[in-house]
Amino acid sequence: MKKSEINIEVLLDENQLPVEMKWKAEDQGAVKDAKAMLLSFWDGDEKNTMKLDLWVKEMSIEEMKQFFHQTLMTMADTFEKATGETNICEDLRDYCFHFAEKMEILPE
Repeated sequence: MKKSEINIEVLLDENQLPVEMKWKAEDQGAVKDAKAMLLSFWDGDEKNTMKLDLWVKEMSIEEMKQFFHQTLMTMADTFEKATGETNICEDLRDYCFHFAEKMEILPE
């Protein structure tokens, strides 16, 4: 069995707001900068999601729109891979297209 660690470092300002985030995975090598993260854990005992959502003050609204669009698309892919529920995942991808259209982030 193999053990692997992921480290996340968050620099906060005087108001406890994130100004810088860095993360590193053991197998990855280099430290990576990040402007936002959504971290969720499933508590099987409580049947509840524990989450931590952070973004740095300098992240633009346009970047946040792209981040959410890409995250939603990835969630559809992950859910389909984990459950085989293709039809509902296609519905979620359709919603992602609608989201991108409404946020005006579709490629031209």
